[in-house]
Amino acid sequence: MRLGLVIYGSLESRSGGYLYDRQLVQELEQSGDQVEVISLPARTYPRHLLDNFSRGVFEQLASTPCDVLLQDELNHPSLFWMNRKIKKRISSPLVSIVHHLRSSESTRLSWFYRQIEKAYLKSLDGAIYNSPTTKYSVAALVQLPGVVALPGRDHLNPRISDAQIVDRAHQPGALRMVFIGNLIPRKGLDTLLRALAHLPGEEWTLAVIGDMGVDEGYSRKMELLCSTLGIEQQVQFLGHRSSDEITTLLENGHLLAVPSQYEGFGIVYLEAMGFGLLPVASAAGGAKDLIQHGENGYLLQPDDVHGLAALLQRLHADREQLARLSLAARRTFEAHPSWSQSAKQVRAFLIGLRQEAGF
Repeated sequence: MRLGLVIYGSLESRSGGYLYDRQLVQELEQSGDQVEVISLPARTYPRHLLDNFSRGVFEQLASTPCDVLLQDELNHPSLFWMNRKIKKRISSPLVSIVHHLRSSESTRLSWFYRQIEKAYLKSLDGAIYNSPTTKYSVAALVQLPGVVALPGRDHLNPRISDAQIVDRAHQPGALRMVFIGNLIPRKGLDTLLRALAHLPGEEWTLAVIGDMGVDEGYSRKMELLCSTLGIEQQVQFLGHRSSDEITTLLENGHLLAVPSQYEGFGIVYLEAMGFGLLPVASAAGGAKDLIQHGENGYLLQPDDVHGLAALLQRLHADREQLARLSLAARRTFEAHPSWSQSAKQVRAFLIGLRQEAGF
């Protein structure tokens, strides 16, 4: 198949959504498909809305020869009206890769985003969902043919034994925690820092990995918050790190804490579970499709500072529980599909969609 893929900016951008897109492109190309990436400028949401009236954007998309035009759902503000014009020019089906809906995030503009996303989703012929929760959130707006293709487990390829996971959990001293994610309000780093301030300083350390340039104002606030709370000695802001460096941190850590406001799936939780790190995540969104509370990780309500603090203190004190759940997290990872398996589901769906629609 010849496929087009519409994204903002570079496919090498650092986020779980772009990782999903990169891995999907790689697997499709290995299956013999041709994928042409169509990059639109990454700008503000209002500027993206104006793309719908851009002749240049229209020609760029409508003139790309392809059997299926894939679109990252992140691009919905640029395409919610444009897609209707594109469908008058080309006969290829339009399929969106949906990581999570912007309107699922709890913001004062959720109602507005919902109207734009609903119009966008109505313009599509199908969708690729990264989790059952994401599929359900779309179904609440429109009925759209689609396939659930979970993110694969084999990105970092952890090499750590069960015995090493157990020994690590029982090591005396501080609980070594890791936070991985771009420093933006949705990821909940402020909630984690406020929770940790309730714990004695000798009981924990935190490594914060993530791009600090996405929202520089928020990043500065987090550094100032550490100083205000008196925990700056226990927190390391490491910025972006290579896969090898992240692997080392995950091999040596005890748990991953990313108490997001919302995640469509949360690839970082899966990656951490491969190293036997216990994931502490948000109960809002798709993390619950991967994590069973109290069995292979923990799910807390967003902004639950006191609940998070109590949980972390309990895990520091009960290393047997930490070891047991860490092994359960590893078992979940091992049973998870690979990127190749998920890509095969996507490919079968795209071929079937073209055949059913007579393309």
